[in-house]
Amino acid sequence: MARPKRKDKTRTVLRTGELQRSDGSYQYSWTDENHKRRYVYSKTLEALRIKEEAIEKDKSDGIKAEARYVTLDDLYELWKDLKRGLKNNTFENYKYIYETFVRRQIGSKRVSTFLKSDIKRFYNYLVDERGLKPATVDGVHNILHQIFDMAVDDNYIRNNPTNNVLRELKKAHCFKTEKRRGLTRPEQELFMDYLKNSNTAVYWYPVFAVMLGTGLRVGEVTGLRWCDIDLEDGIIDVNHTLVYYDHRTSEGKKGCYFNVNTPKTEAGNRQVPMLDFVKEAFVMEKERQELLGVHCEATIDGYTDFIFLNRFGQPQHQSTLNKAIRRIIRDCNDEQFLKTENPEVLLPHFSCHSLRHPYVKPTTKNL
Repeated sequence: MARPKRKDKTRTVLRTGELQRSDGSYQYSWTDENHKRRYVYSKTLEALRIKEEAIEKDKSDGIKAEARYVTLDDLYELWKDLKRGLKNNTFENYKYIYETFVRRQIGSKRVSTFLKSDIKRFYNYLVDERGLKPATVDGVHNILHQIFDMAVDDNYIRNNPTNNVLRELKKAHCFKTEKRRGLTRPEQELFMDYLKNSNTAVYWYPVFAVMLGTGLRVGEVTGLRWCDIDLEDGIIDVNHTLVYYDHRTSEGKKGCYFNVNTPKTEAGNRQVPMLDFVKEAFVMEKERQELLGVHCEATIDGYTDFIFLNRFGQPQHQSTLNKAIRRIIRDCNDEQFLKTENPEVLLPHFSCHSLRHPYVKPTTKNL
């Protein structure tokens, strides 16, 4: 004999898994792919059946039942545990960006509920209210795109809601990426001449001469040790990078400090020939340190005897060097205006990174 159909208080026949609770609301239950009993509730039968249709669609599309309970923070933690192949400073920067800009705003939101419009609204908030620059929004987007890609791959959601959002945001806000340029030949000559002949700025001549004459990255230059250079044969052995970053997102770690990174690829390990003025810069730095009694006080991940040091015997880092460049630009240009009302050459605003662009080949005439 067939079991009688279950009905609600209005005598409406209920489907398998449906029931009306004592308070008049409705419940639907089913067993998920992990044999776990799941439940959803609604005030009306009509609303419940809309949820049932969504559940059936999820099941047919292979979407996990727990997707409706998993938050963005949950998937971030999973992404963080699984992420490999990044240098420590890059990974720490990713974590810092998420903790600073994402977690409090949208981290607790269930991943299955995200719409493209939610991501647009969040990016607009970052730009309009937090005042983030395009590069920082790029960093946020990079992390979120990876997390949502993982969610798609793991059947938590069907589509990545971050797709194409950044491109649309840049158009809407008229973001323009400033094109970096290197110093022109006259600007290089003015920069180096000022450093050589200034009583206050001559201290910076060696490190900037090496940057300009080798094309090395900032961290490659500041990470150079005396054992990495051969003054007799004029060769620089590039085999590591010195990085300085915030470790506050790491468990048990606080503040900013140095680490040594090895190159990302084999091509990063290379030998760079010295131009005459680069060799001269190394000799000048050595003589200056001997005269002042400065020697390296730092050991970083087993590396020591760094070449470019501050007065405390600690390695230089990018922030300090960029501040020095800003002062040099100001003072050099002031000096040019004292000489004439209309100087032919002035130093533009630039950073350490800009010194890589005009990299002079070994065949180029020395400065």
